[in-house]
Amino acid sequence: MATVTFKDATRAYAKGGRPAVDALNLEVRDGEFLALVGPSGCGKTTTLRMLAGLENVDSGAILIGEKNVVDLPPRERDIAMVFQNYALYPHMNVAGNMGFALRLAKVPKSEIERRVRAAAKILDLEDCLERKPRELSGGQRQRVAMGRAIVREPRVFLMDEPLSNLDAKLRVATRAEIATLQRNLGVTTLYVTHDQVEAMTMGDRVAVMRDGVLQQCDTPRALYDKPVNAFVAGFMGSPPMNLLEGTVAAGGVSIGAATIEIASGVPGAQGAPVTVGLRPESLTLAARGTGLPAVVSLVEELGAESYVHAQLADAAGGPMPSSRDIIVRSGSNQAPPMGSEVGLVPKPGSILFFDPASGQRLD
Repeated sequence: MATVTFKDATRAYAKGGRPAVDALNLEVRDGEFLALVGPSGCGKTTTLRMLAGLENVDSGAILIGEKNVVDLPPRERDIAMVFQNYALYPHMNVAGNMGFALRLAKVPKSEIERRVRAAAKILDLEDCLERKPRELSGGQRQRVAMGRAIVREPRVFLMDEPLSNLDAKLRVATRAEIATLQRNLGVTTLYVTHDQVEAMTMGDRVAVMRDGVLQQCDTPRALYDKPVNAFVAGFMGSPPMNLLEGTVAAGGVSIGAATIEIASGVPGAQGAPVTVGLRPESLTLAARGTGLPAVVSLVEELGAESYVHAQLADAAGGPMPSSRDIIVRSGSNQAPPMGSEVGLVPKPGSILFFDPASGQRLD
């Protein structure tokens, strides 16, 4: 096993242009499952490819253990990669696919067979070893790709959106399998995904990137409860955090036509603009006249719960033209009808504040 450390690692595709990865400083601890997440184009896959040796590092260093691997070819980095498209050889059976890299490395045939059978047992593929990839389901193919990585017994696993080709139900089941497998093996793992739910349910820690810059790296709970900026706050969580324009008022914060009292005070001078962050579960539905006046525009029924979409209302009770959609998580039997007027009451201590200019959280 080994730690992986990025030290000011930078990759720019165009000279003088914005780097795809900009001075990244990040450590993946020994045996840790670290999920790297962000929107398309944020640099997460480039980061993975830099570690794998598939992309050049223009400046900075990448260490596996204590060794800088920037100048090492991929085959000498002792890593194994699981790709988005599985990359299985269609003419080989499962055993052949899983042991292919070992044969290239001239590992003895008996050792290859031992490792393949051991990995197949872990992955519940023992009955599939003689099958071709076309005879397997999507989940089984993904497990074969995992097995091909496991048999190499690497120091580091790299996974590039390995579940993106699976349907929604199978993704949920497979991500649990991968997380359990990684913890049992204890191999340092860097897992790239664009799905923040996937990242939060699988990762020991989650690193959030934007425009090539690391925004925050912490446990899923810390990212959710204490995002460092409005981007992380709005990106992590499903549905995302509601971010509303407000103004610091005496004893609270003004949002639209209402003022919410904040016992602990609001950071900033009175009259200053502030971005107010509210999680959907931090709001409760109440009668009009309490909290923030709003008009229900949509109700999403999900069985055990509902997502109520609302727009802030003006003094006359109509939706404000420029009002951003507000989402409230509600019990299934508590959702009001569309078009009704309601009050949105924040739970005490649940409001976060952000600087409108920099996006940084205000304490």
